[in-house]
Amino acid sequence: MTTMAGNAVMRAALVAFALSSLAAVLCDEGVCDAASDSSLCPAETPKAAEKPSENGANEHPGGSGGGDGGSSSCGCGSLKRERPDKPSDESSSDDDEESSIEVEDADSEDSGQSGTEHPRTNQMVFVRGGEFEMGTDKPVFVADGENPARPVRVNDFYIDVHEVSNAEFERFVNDTAYKTEAETFGDSFVLDSAISEEVKKGITQAVAAAPWWLPVKGADWRHPEGPGSHIRDRMDHPVVHVSWNDAVIFCKWSGKRLLTEAEWEYACRAGLKDRLFPWGNNWTPRGETRANIWEGQFPVINTAEDGYRGTAPVTSFPATKFGLKNIIGNVWEWTNDWWVTRHTKEPKDNPK
Repeated sequence: MTTMAGNAVMRAALVAFALSSLAAVLCDEGVCDAASDSSLCPAETPKAAEKPSENGANEHPGGSGGGDGGSSSCGCGSLKRERPDKPSDESSSDDDEESSIEVEDADSEDSGQSGTEHPRTNQMVFVRGGEFEMGTDKPVFVADGENPARPVRVNDFYIDVHEVSNAEFERFVNDTAYKTEAETFGDSFVLDSAISEEVKKGITQAVAAAPWWLPVKGADWRHPEGPGSHIRDRMDHPVVHVSWNDAVIFCKWSGKRLLTEAEWEYACRAGLKDRLFPWGNNWTPRGETRANIWEGQFPVINTAEDGYRGTAPVTSFPATKFGLKNIIGNVWEWTNDWWVTRHTKEPKDNPK
């Protein structure tokens, strides 16, 4: 991995059904708190390019990535949130739009320069920092706190090409004997439709505002849907049931850190302005699926038109102009900073 002067960081995530995984980044100015925030909540079509998966509901560091169930951002906070229609392409072409921001490949397996004892095994890309418009003046869900649009500048950084896989998280656990918080507490939340009827028999509670999330005893990163499920056939899928604390500890083990929400959004936008997705305004350019989301009637029927009823392998789907995969959809991701809903138009420099 080619490094710059500074500490490494990573892209991480959490939530019940598809808790996110972690990604890596390198800032060029020492410790610049970073984190990642991606994925799409199962209840809605991707929103504006700034955060298709949107922020979580709880006031906790990293809430931008989904928090404990990602309540308010994905339709989880209200049973009556309108699902926005999938937008049509506003341009006359299905081609991907070009980005003007510099991006370079950086192979993290070149551990000699990484400054970490446990280098990430997946590839990273270098993103040239700059100024962009964070948030939006046209929020789909006002309660998510994405407005107003405001000028933000971020420094250069490296970011992992994809989420942290089960295989990679297993390396960490095998090396440290670490126990995740879901394992310690003995349960975690799982999407109703992913739970077996046998497991459901023992469940007597649900999230009041989001009854499709059920507390399942024994659900953890090795057993995504609880007893009877296992990751052995999903080692290339993103690790889930990972808390913010779990993500931070994994990052430290890797010699990296979480992305800030601003860094994540800058990377997610891939250099484009006023676009709905990291590749433009067309959800399926040239008829090509670009992300794994819930399709159909949530939370009852998932038609899986994208090929997946649950999580997808971390390398699925074409990369963005920045070389990133699954930057929206698949799972929610943690960010390092606190989730807030009140913003001003005042310019910000590397907000944390």
